[in-house]
Order: sequence, then C-alpha cells, then structure tokens
Amino acid sequence: MLTLDNLRLEQGSFRLAADLSVATGARVAVIGPSGAGKSTLLAAITGFLAPASGRILWAGQDITRTEPGARPLSILFQDQNLFPHLSVTQNIGLGLDPRLRLSPADHARIEAALERTGLAGLGPRKPAELSGGQQSRVALARTLLRARPLLLLDEPFSALGPALKAEMLALTAELAAEQGTTLLMVTHDPEDAAALCPQTLLVAEGLAHPPQDTAALLANPPPSLRAYLGA
Repeated sequence: MLTLDNLRLEQGSFRLAADLSVATGARVAVIGPSGAGKSTLLAAITGFLAPASGRILWAGQDITRTEPGARPLSILFQDQNLFPHLSVTQNIGLGLDPRLRLSPADHARIEAALERTGLAGLGPRKPAELSGGQQSRVALARTLLRARPLLLLDEPFSALGPALKAEMLALTAELAAEQGTTLLMVTHDPEDAAALCPQTLLVAEGLAHPPQDTAALLANPPPSLRAYLGA
C-alpha cells in the first residue's frame, strides 16, 4: 500500500496537501485542473521533490527521504526517456543494469519483454527508426523488466492517436495485472481514466483527495472538476 501521511508540498506560493492511501494492486487515475499539482504529486512520490512536511510510505516503510533510484517504483513520462544513440535492446537493458553489463540471462529476459510487448525482432533498431507507438512499447518493456511494485504514468501516451493510445492503455492494464503492480496515472482525459483505472484521485484547490470510484466521480463531478471538464 502507498500511503501519503499528512503530506504537504510547497513550491513558491503553490501548496498541496495529501492524506490518503492507495491499495496494493490498485489502478488509480490522477485527474484535475491544469496547474492543480498532479505532476507535482508524482514528483514527491518519486523523490524528485522533498515535501515540506508529512511522510510517504510504501508497504508501511517510510521512503520520504529515500533517494529516487532506491524507491520501489518506475515512472513513464510523455517523452519516454529513450536514448537515441542506444538500440532498443540497450534502452530496455537499462532497466536491468544502468551500465549495460548484461548477462546471457539478461538478454533472454529482454527478448521475452520484446515479445511480450509486440516488439519481437526490433531489438537492434534505434528509437528514431520506430513509430511513436513502438517507442511507447519500448519504454513500457523497460518498466516491465524493472518489475517495481509501483508504476507512475505522467501522460506517457498523450501524443498517440486514439487507437494507439487505447491499445497502449489496454497493454499497460494487462501487464500491471500480471505483475500485481500498483499504478498511478496522471491524465487530462477522463476517457483514459475510465479505460484504465477503476479508481480516480482528484487533485484540485490545494488538495489531493482519496481515491474514489472513477465512474461515480465522472458521472457526478464536484464543481472544480466539472468546470475543468466543461460538463
């Protein structure tokens, strides 16, 4: 379980409070008006932003001061964080060893991840030789190999067309279910939230609210979310 215990985040005049828990294995959308603090909340969970006060706990262990690389999580950004000078195999291999000292067993795992994400045979290619959807699959394959229990998504598929985005959301849900991954996804699109996440965490007016049923929230949004969605 991920717990944000009386967490307070501050950046200049910006303030955000969170006191909530996300159950292990849950898939939760993070939605709210632009500038409300959705990505800021993820930055705190990843360790790139130190909270002003409060704690972040995973499985009961306080990770508030843990270095980002030592936290039990992976994160996918919109730009996919692929290195253009490395092959697909090498980009995925970074999930196993940042120095790319890969054993035969590691290469076998990479090939299995390529197969699982629909990239079989594309290992030698560079990212520039791939489509946008294929690049997204490479980034997802890397997180699959990392096998961290918590996966954070900061709109990684927003640049894709509707069909490709739906395909990536479905694949992400499938892989998260297989690994029992707890997932938090920042999105501006309520359809994405409904497609991937049974629960949604609303960030609005300086507060990150506890997760609630996605369908119920979108059917009867509070005023702050209603204004944002144009409902």
